[in-house]
Amino acid sequence: MRIAYVVPGPMSKGPMGLKEMRRREALLNSWAFTGTEVSVVDVASGPASIESAYEEALCVPATIDLIMKCEREGFDAAIIGCFGDPGLEAARELVTMPVVGPCESSLLLAASLGHKFSVLTVFDSLIAGQELLAYKAGVRDKLASVRATGIPVLELMKDPEKTKARLIAVAGLCVKQDRADAFLFGCMTMSFLDLADEISAAVGAPAVNAGKAALKQAEMLVSMGLSHSKTAFPTPAKMLAGQSFEAMRVA
Repeated sequence: MRIAYVVPGPMSKGPMGLKEMRRREALLNSWAFTGTEVSVVDVASGPASIESAYEEALCVPATIDLIMKCEREGFDAAIIGCFGDPGLEAARELVTMPVVGPCESSLLLAASLGHKFSVLTVFDSLIAGQELLAYKAGVRDKLASVRATGIPVLELMKDPEKTKARLIAVAGLCVKQDRADAFLFGCMTMSFLDLADEISAAVGAPAVNAGKAALKQAEMLVSMGLSHSKTAFPTPAKMLAGQSFEAMRVA
């Protein structure tokens, strides 16, 4: 199967660059089952990092365009490469292949690992939004807490040991003070540090890597011949009436 990991920002042109895109692609393929090929692609323009609802909104049109292009090119599924799952519902309306969000995937997985779970995020300003995402996924009652690390997305990789120490400290608070039985990384850059096993061992609770959770859900859906329900995510009426996606936009 072929899976597209769609980065909703111009990572190849930004501070992380094409080298980081290729590193993430190699990591995803190392996590994948035999016979799965993952391609990491990014949009041509948009925010360099996504740390607010505004930045999420900015990236959605280009991300959906790229997901539609991936389906035309024969991909079997797409993953939206941002923890906020920007444009997830809209993308599911416009394609028939499975479109997977790392947030939704990892929330549902973490909720199955114990009675309560926590989310590690970047800033306090993102806490309310991530609580809302848990509500939308139907697991708000199992959310013990959302805690911020205080490290911006573009700085998480600058000092990996410092970042790891901070993640262990915050995850430890989730387990000890918030009574979380599991936790997940609420940021794709956190997940691509590939520290879940080390941090899990340090705090004594399962750690969910959102990138890996999304990949495994995508593989499962494709292998089972399943995609998202069109009663939940119906094709827009204008498109059913024969209007093209491009014609729906006003120049």
